[in-house]
Amino acid sequence: MSVFHDFDVLVIGSGAAGLSLGLQVADTAKVAILSKNKLHQGSTSWAQGGIAAVLDNRDTTASHIEDTMIAGAGLCHEDRVMQVVENGREAIDWLVKQGVAFTKETDVKKDIFVDGDYHLTKEGGHSFRRVIHATDATGQEVQQSLEAQARNHPNITLFEHHMTVDLISNRDPDPEKRRCVGAYVFDTKKGCMDVFRAKATVLATGGASRVYLYTSNPDGSTGDGIAMAWRFGCRVANMEFNQFHPTCLYHPETRTFLLTEALRGEGAYLQLPDGERFMKRFDDRLELAPRDIVARAIDHEMKRLGIDCVYLDISHKDEKFIKDHFPTIYKRCLKLGYDLTKQPIPVVPAAHYTCGGVMTSTSGLTDVANLFAIGEVAHTGLHGANRMASNSLLECLVYANAAAKEIRTLVKQTAISTKIKPWDASRVMDSDEDVVVSHNWNELRHFMWDYVGIVRTTRRLQRAARRVDMLAGEIREYYSHFRVTPDLLELRNLVVVADLIIRSALLRTESRGLHYMLDYPETDPTMEGRDTILKPPRRPSDR
Repeated sequence: MSVFHDFDVLVIGSGAAGLSLGLQVADTAKVAILSKNKLHQGSTSWAQGGIAAVLDNRDTTASHIEDTMIAGAGLCHEDRVMQVVENGREAIDWLVKQGVAFTKETDVKKDIFVDGDYHLTKEGGHSFRRVIHATDATGQEVQQSLEAQARNHPNITLFEHHMTVDLISNRDPDPEKRRCVGAYVFDTKKGCMDVFRAKATVLATGGASRVYLYTSNPDGSTGDGIAMAWRFGCRVANMEFNQFHPTCLYHPETRTFLLTEALRGEGAYLQLPDGERFMKRFDDRLELAPRDIVARAIDHEMKRLGIDCVYLDISHKDEKFIKDHFPTIYKRCLKLGYDLTKQPIPVVPAAHYTCGGVMTSTSGLTDVANLFAIGEVAHTGLHGANRMASNSLLECLVYANAAAKEIRTLVKQTAISTKIKPWDASRVMDSDEDVVVSHNWNELRHFMWDYVGIVRTTRRLQRAARRVDMLAGEIREYYSHFRVTPDLLELRNLVVVADLIIRSALLRTESRGLHYMLDYPETDPTMEGRDTILKPPRRPSDR
């Protein structure tokens, strides 16, 4: 039996974007924040490096904008870059007020500290030290601080283990009057389907890197918000631009442990097994080149030499420096048998960040009224063809604030819809073939890694397109006959995202940023500023 919940604002996702928005509207609105697992199990907690913002008086917003535009390889929307960068200091100040404890230093060095207080580090693509951080666990500190504030707010209700299945429309035949009125949500603990009715709904579900076999992301990064928005009638853009982080730990016991870019920012070298540094053959910026260049360089060397990994070495730095700056990474590597202070660490690239997503306005509004998208799920125009390091958490904060301003006005003018029907499960049965889900899950992630990875060809993409079409048909049939499970829902979303990535990649007949095609190795000047925009072929659906 469906349970109906009524809220002013429904936030789907409990990372930096979702929690920030919830906190900023909760003083004047009743807010529900949904997490399909525990609140802290999203990507925010895994972010190590930090948040890029202009905090040093010798740095400038113009420099941060220029660096971002360069990294974005001709596809950044300059107005969106300006919007995010110019609100950087305000976003950091807000986090400090929420209790986020950024790293400070008592041994002040004017060239790397702001106001003699917060430590700033430098990452790939940045011209200045402008990344503020909490040692090497910034995301965890941000997540814990915001989560504590949300748990203590009387107007916020937190729903863990609640997985959104699909958005609900008011079904108005006039497209101009169509709006989002809530969502069907699966309570994974009780096994029942609830209905959440809301005046405003916010997708803050993160990215889709679990579509690949190797990823730095947690298990929940299955593109849920992108797939739901697509089924609901929203356009998506630039899905071909998947960022592969160059340095994930290569170890049989952990395929998702990221070695932050700040290691290279503080002097770590990339080496081949014989100790040779190889980045000089690919870019004058060496290890501090943008991530797409570093990831392709590693991929090239691994394929050229037939090796399983390359190595990251910071052991030439002082032992105390390493332990003070990277305590989390040091302890985790030591537990796995590697001493960061004494030896190089084996690393490989892994899918890391979805630069495309649901198209939004400057306030996070999607193509459908009353539906917003913020954070990694959204395509704002900030990242272009390649996200610059540590811009993502900043984007979450700035767009949460922008969306909150519009939502505060929206909820005053909107009534909760009372015409929503409960979920109908009368024509489905319990599955006796769960192996279909696990088999298709594995096949999808394997062919995406092999055919739609760091280096692509038209033939590989066409092969992947045929495979994804077949899988999509199987999954649709399975979904229509059997009761939903978390694995089935994630697989249903992943196959949609995989299709969007493949279709977008086939449309971009050039190499630009994160999208590298052996058939088209050069950048096509006529495609500069041209986003790859996909429009759903049918009207919004509640199922």
